[in-house]
Amino acid sequence: MFGKAEFWDNKYQSVGNPGWDVGYPVPALTSYFDQLENKNLRILIPGGGFGYETWYLFEHGFRNAFYLDFSMNAVSAFKEKFPEFPVENIILDDFFNFSGQFDLIIEHTFFCSLPKHKRFEYTKKMYQLLKPDGKLVGLLFNHDFGTDFPPFGGSVDEYDSLFKNCFNFLYFEPCYNSVKPRYGRELFILFVKKTCFNANK
Repeated sequence: MFGKAEFWDNKYQSVGNPGWDVGYPVPALTSYFDQLENKNLRILIPGGGFGYETWYLFEHGFRNAFYLDFSMNAVSAFKEKFPEFPVENIILDDFFNFSGQFDLIIEHTFFCSLPKHKRFEYTKKMYQLLKPDGKLVGLLFNHDFGTDFPPFGGSVDEYDSLFKNCFNFLYFEPCYNSVKPRYGRELFILFVKKTCFNANK
């Protein structure tokens, strides 16, 4: 159900805050973006949603930032909110069917929205989309929500087992500057694509 575009179309069509919209780009990510010196990086934000981080990147000179979502209503909301963002950098597609090559992929509330059985597939797809030495950077919940619907949390041990075959961990620690509702429940990750990957593990 929540793995389908129709589910998320309904969420974005509903009146009021859907529960994950903080209304601005989160400090944990903007602090990282502000350290990036190469403005030519190809950057993908999958599950782009309201797109605050995507717009922040573009507004700060990252002209190769790409927004990806499979919800038509999410894409429409993003276009309406940020009409100056280039339409050629807006991708309406399923992450798992999408192809491309990127220097950096940003994870923010996308992983936790996926059915848990898709997590290994997510890891493999991230590996495929990243260039050699490409980075997966962002936030993961270090918390079990105990529900049968998103967001789905996880643990350090689970993420370690899931990602270690594909990535080297440069940073994998509790996030110190989460937004208040998520404080103490997030990990900040900076994973670098390994040069060798066994898809069967």
